[in-house]
Amino acid sequence: MAAAPSSGTMRAVQYDGYGGGAQGLKHVEVPIPSPEKGEVLLKMEATSFNPADSKFQKGVGRPFMPRKFPFISGFDLAGEVVALGSGVSNLKPGDKVIAVNFPNGGGLAEYAVAPASLTALRPPEVSAAEGACLPVSAVTALRSLEAAGVSLDPRDSAGRRKNVLVTAASGGVGHFAVQLARMGGHQVTATCGARNLGLVKSLGADEALDYATPEGAALRSPSGRRYDAVVHCATGVPWSVFEPVLAAGGTVVDITPGFAAVGTALLQRLTFSNKRLVPLIVWTKKEEMELLVGLVKQGKLKPVIDSYPLSRAQEGWGKSMSGHATGKIVVETGGTD
Repeated sequence: MAAAPSSGTMRAVQYDGYGGGAQGLKHVEVPIPSPEKGEVLLKMEATSFNPADSKFQKGVGRPFMPRKFPFISGFDLAGEVVALGSGVSNLKPGDKVIAVNFPNGGGLAEYAVAPASLTALRPPEVSAAEGACLPVSAVTALRSLEAAGVSLDPRDSAGRRKNVLVTAASGGVGHFAVQLARMGGHQVTATCGARNLGLVKSLGADEALDYATPEGAALRSPSGRRYDAVVHCATGVPWSVFEPVLAAGGTVVDITPGFAAVGTALLQRLTFSNKRLVPLIVWTKKEEMELLVGLVKQGKLKPVIDSYPLSRAQEGWGKSMSGHATGKIVVETGGTD
């Protein structure tokens, strides 16, 4: 069991202002944080990157996000509880856990604090790297399918199998959505780059489309099926592309909605459209993390991981910013160079 630090400093990776990309990240020594009321202090083992990490650095959330500079990013946390803030009784030092700390971050460091209410136990069958993939991306995939009316229970799907499309299916959210939809017994079509066609099929996709081809750009199913549900993880696809390939009553859940998506959704509500676009904003719940940890433990859900040690965090950050990462980019504290 890791000992609780009485004081001192820790290694961390932070940025001092908006912009700068991967080169804007700096390796520093900073004080170890102390857990406040309702929080736990974790000795970090792994964190993973999400689009929000680099978007905040670019200034998408200014002036509200980050709340202050310098800022240590990393909202997905996996590690060991080493200290408790006041009022925490459901966890104890030595517990291996995963957690989400949004919007305060802190994962790119040797220690981080997290709300106890958003911290879930991690069994030994689930590695820290696997656990760090779940709080944001896997929960988003889960919530997207639920919003589209896609059941994860094969017993609920009997006689009601849906045709599900997942765009950007080899990415962080997409590769989880493919597996979860397939777990529910649904027919899955996936779009991705040519190099990942084999990967998404191995994850459970029945059909895989290269988005760079005319068929892939038009989202046309090779078998001609129309989609009952779409988990839209890509960007830059207008409603006019989705509408012709949707079945009656079809739903597109957009996990990165912009103003155009919100406007389209409002117009559809006003006109009682049979096909609809649902902009999705996700706030993770502890119960969802517990469910997903259980699926990983059972071998039903397999995170695809591209791992870097803390000393190479900039490299992983740059790859995440490129928009072409496969699966989840994970930074493991104490990982070897």
